[in-house]
Amino acid sequence: MTSDSPASPAREALARAVAHTGLQPEPKEETEVLRRIARALEPGAREVPAEVYRAALCQIRRKKWISRLLDRTRRSGRIWITREEIEEAVGGITDPSADDHALEHALAPVSLARLRGYGASPPAAFAAIQADLVDIGRVPSPAQTDLLLMAVAIAFDLPEGDPFLETARKEEARRQSTVSRIEKTAQSRREQEEEQLKAWERSLVPFNEVPRLLHCSHREALRWIAENRLPVARKVQEPGGRERWEFDPAALVALRGNLSEWRREEHGPATGPGKAKHAPDMGRKVANAVIARVAALDKYAAHFRTARALNRQITLVTGPTNSGKSYTALNALAQAESGLALAPLRLLAHEFREALAARGVEASLSTGEERIEVPGSRHLAATVEMCPFYSPVDVAVIDEAQMLFDTDRGAAWTAAIMGAPARHLYVLGAPDCIPMVRRIAELCGDPLDEISLERKSPLKAASQPVRLADLGSGDALIAFSRREVLDLRAALMQHGKRVAVVYGALSPEVRRAEAQRFNNGQADILVATDAIGMGLNLSIKRVVFAALKKYDGRQTRDLTVQEVKQIGGRAGRFGKHETGVVAVLAGAGSPSFVRRQLDADAEMPEDLRPYVQPDADIVKAVASEIGSQSLYGVLSRIHRAVLRKDDPNYRLSDMEQAFAIASALEGVEGLDLTTRWSYAMCPVDDRDNGIRRLVGWAADHAAGRRVLPPGTGPLPAAERAGREELERAEKRHKRLVAWRWLALRFPTIYPDREEAEDTTRKLNDWIERVLRQQSRARRSSHG
Repeated sequence: MTSDSPASPAREALARAVAHTGLQPEPKEETEVLRRIARALEPGAREVPAEVYRAALCQIRRKKWISRLLDRTRRSGRIWITREEIEEAVGGITDPSADDHALEHALAPVSLARLRGYGASPPAAFAAIQADLVDIGRVPSPAQTDLLLMAVAIAFDLPEGDPFLETARKEEARRQSTVSRIEKTAQSRREQEEEQLKAWERSLVPFNEVPRLLHCSHREALRWIAENRLPVARKVQEPGGRERWEFDPAALVALRGNLSEWRREEHGPATGPGKAKHAPDMGRKVANAVIARVAALDKYAAHFRTARALNRQITLVTGPTNSGKSYTALNALAQAESGLALAPLRLLAHEFREALAARGVEASLSTGEERIEVPGSRHLAATVEMCPFYSPVDVAVIDEAQMLFDTDRGAAWTAAIMGAPARHLYVLGAPDCIPMVRRIAELCGDPLDEISLERKSPLKAASQPVRLADLGSGDALIAFSRREVLDLRAALMQHGKRVAVVYGALSPEVRRAEAQRFNNGQADILVATDAIGMGLNLSIKRVVFAALKKYDGRQTRDLTVQEVKQIGGRAGRFGKHETGVVAVLAGAGSPSFVRRQLDADAEMPEDLRPYVQPDADIVKAVASEIGSQSLYGVLSRIHRAVLRKDDPNYRLSDMEQAFAIASALEGVEGLDLTTRWSYAMCPVDDRDNGIRRLVGWAADHAAGRRVLPPGTGPLPAAERAGREELERAEKRHKRLVAWRWLALRFPTIYPDREEAEDTTRKLNDWIERVLRQQSRARRSSHG
């Protein structure tokens, strides 16, 4: 007889419970209530305790209560209340007949406690919860903002008449007005800049108009263009590969006075194309040729005058991972009287500094958001973007030269290799960087010698795929997104494995701590993204790819030869794991693909022109030339003018984010061009509304107001933190990186560096506790 049949003990117990409590289950609840009563009944019993029945009803009704509370909070405008709060509140309800009033009564203390957890004071809590709402894409309306203000006042038990509400309302109204004005002004100025540029482009004339405007022959016009006397304002690619040249009529008319001299020179000593004795006076015209001449990115190596004045020797050290490239160069650096070590990441700059200290050399540190000064030290460890170009040293080391091919950061490596003011420059990288470094050395006129190193321990491809359950101590499992890393971590912990993780969103400090857990045996397996490809001292026995394709920001594609070699090459450690093994996870692809990529020669890119981008001096020079203080306008002209697409030596780097920031800053009054350029270079994550936040900071800067560092927000106990809380903490850390970056450049506007550094440490410690605690909890549960 089934539990829900008319004569079942469960049904009899239900009838007794209803009679005793007066609580009748709804028809759609009855089946589930019967199941729960059947499980609770003792053998032979016909009755369950009333509290068991009430608890069963509460459990069944919690889903409905959660839905009701979610609906009520959203309808009332309390968008800051999360589902987690509602679930916590509902979880404490013991009355199955709870109505909306009872639900709200249960929610109130939970919600108010969470608001208090956002900050030590009402203003801090209010600012933090607003930032949280932006995180999840909820921008509160004025009415919702006012509701939040009142909720914060209640949470902190503020007395009637406390100035917080009035002050905060005024500040919020001012902020909303500022945001609206900035956006409208930015839009208007962008349109104005674009219209001016379009008007100028519409004024351009084709080549057949040049003889008429200059009062010269067709042949003379062609010769003067070839001699760079006549500026070509714009070159337009047409179908079929043809190129149409266009000219600024005003610029041409201004050159009429030079024609007689040019004709006299034609009958004098030959000067050859491009060697005119007198360059034409371009004045302050806005032709693209003028912008290109001022920016001089086609002569980029000449920008670095200190480096060009030295008799530099470049030594290119190439080889696969674990071949001793850094060891060789750091030995030379440590023996020099003065030196510079440039790394791709802040974490690696720290490692270079520690490596020099281990060799008896104390070095200072310079990264985008951190400075450590060592009095009397003549050595510096820095990130590539922080390369100092004006203080000569004996030896410099630049690591990971294959980054020259990166569309976003490649220009920083070009600048560092061309501009590092070192008498002896060591450039380290994978073999595929060789032709590019050769080209840069040629453009600089610097002699180059090359050293090729071999791996210290052999590397082999596994013949069979590896099952997840068969992963063991010393294995590193490689995925290509944060979500995949955390999914694989959870799956491995279900198998009782201790897991460390490394992915890009983690701070350098947390990545290093996770690496140490793996190296010292506190974690069996490392699950990581390709963030391990550069740096991190890891003792990996076997690298296992969880995917053989990755999304590179534009498309999903197969892993390249260099990626397989760079990541797979982390397997094997000289003196510990004598042979490194590279494998693929079962179901993720073919071992033969891994073998082919490991055995293949380095892929040599077809385009060997190094990436370049303007710096602050170039931006100021172009702005002066075109008579504009609009960073957006200046960058637009640079983008259109400075380098032809067919320039034989250089190509312009991807400046998409700098453009986006410059565009958004157009509406902020009171910041000079150099300051705007600094903001445009700030490392922000626009997926986290980074540009919008940056513009708000810039508006405060322009008004002379201090910008407070972002806080941690509420950090739940590590054992209760889920992925959402972890991701939120990672975002806050990125904001602190941006804030600290600006604090080094504008210390009076961003003055609270110690507080920001303390908050950064708290976040790092909390994230690390979450990763450790969850790993221990899963392992304990498995046991």
